[in-house]
Amino acid sequence: MRHVKVARCLAAIGLAWGAISLSAAWPQAAKAQNFQTMAPTAILMDAGSHAVLFEKNADEATVPASMAKTMTAEVVFNEIKNGRLNFDSEFTISENAWRKGGGGSGGSAMFARVNTSIRLEDLLRGLIIQSGNDAAIAIAEGVAGTEDNFARMMNERAKQIGLTKTTFRNATGYGHPEQKTTVRDLAKLALHIIETYPDLYKIFGEREFTWNKIRQQNRNPLLFLDIGADGLKTGNIDESGFGLIGSAVQNDQRLIVVVNGLKTAKDRAAESRKLLDWGFRAFETQQLFAEGQVVGEAQVFGGSRRSLPLVSQKPVRVLVPRGEGERVTARIIYTGPLKAPVQKGAEVARLQVNRGDMQALDMPLYANEDIQEGTLSQRALDGLLEFSTGWVRRAFTSVIEGI
Repeated sequence: MRHVKVARCLAAIGLAWGAISLSAAWPQAAKAQNFQTMAPTAILMDAGSHAVLFEKNADEATVPASMAKTMTAEVVFNEIKNGRLNFDSEFTISENAWRKGGGGSGGSAMFARVNTSIRLEDLLRGLIIQSGNDAAIAIAEGVAGTEDNFARMMNERAKQIGLTKTTFRNATGYGHPEQKTTVRDLAKLALHIIETYPDLYKIFGEREFTWNKIRQQNRNPLLFLDIGADGLKTGNIDESGFGLIGSAVQNDQRLIVVVNGLKTAKDRAAESRKLLDWGFRAFETQQLFAEGQVVGEAQVFGGSRRSLPLVSQKPVRVLVPRGEGERVTARIIYTGPLKAPVQKGAEVARLQVNRGDMQALDMPLYANEDIQEGTLSQRALDGLLEFSTGWVRRAFTSVIEGI
């Protein structure tokens, strides 16, 4: 049994937040970030909890190169999911796609023949497995008319799935001064694809594809190692160095790794594997809250009640370094006080968990009950209390046990 100190600081009408300090019986300060990688930018994430296990310059702008094709694939997956495309949809290899992205262009190619029509299922394999630039351009033109239009679709989807520091300018990953991302955003993209399109995601794990009698192996080196890897994508142009988005599963745990800026393909493979091996070996799971357990409360203005219990829709778990441990802190963040009425199940707050100085988890919290609009007298009393005493600005502290 652990003693957990809960402090809630609530700000009027602006940003309200609660800070939860979890003091566990783990040893001294953690050594997790003492792990070293030669990758200039890197991140390691646990897919189940969304916890970040390691990061290095994770929010630094970097060039995605062919890792941008992961976003190209996501746009197509979304179109398929929504019934606007299917595997039998056919797209034509234009002269532009052939000249700019075909075998004679000097980059990776599917080696599709000009003016031929190809089923989308085959183009996706050419895009993902062979990293074909001709496939990427043909898809972009087939879906949106032009690659510029498709890039706008990529950016719209990126915003919708929470990629906050990413801009795309083409479907291939060819160098462009405005085409930037971060390894954190690429990890979010990988996680989104894995969770949203589990059947389509399997294409990333296929080891080879033959088109036009040319057999090519998947460019992801992790797939050929005995580590449980099943995706995702590599990239390399002069501006980016060697990068990789990878994912692997061991003992029912999935990790996502992203590295970029390495000097050689050998370094890319070695550093990605090293991060995955370390992540699977060095961490253990600590459950902070069970599914449906009340995590904290949000203040409500003008309602039948002045506080609303908050819950997560799945267990709140964080991975901590095995045998080393570190201080775990958390805070509830929401814009408040919330204005009644509030419907049960509505997403109203977020729980952010830190391991030491690193944010390890950021997940939504939901209203655990309905809060109806209060009576006229209750609303008037809330207004009077706010005006006269600023009740939502006061800080409260309590101690509870057994979390």
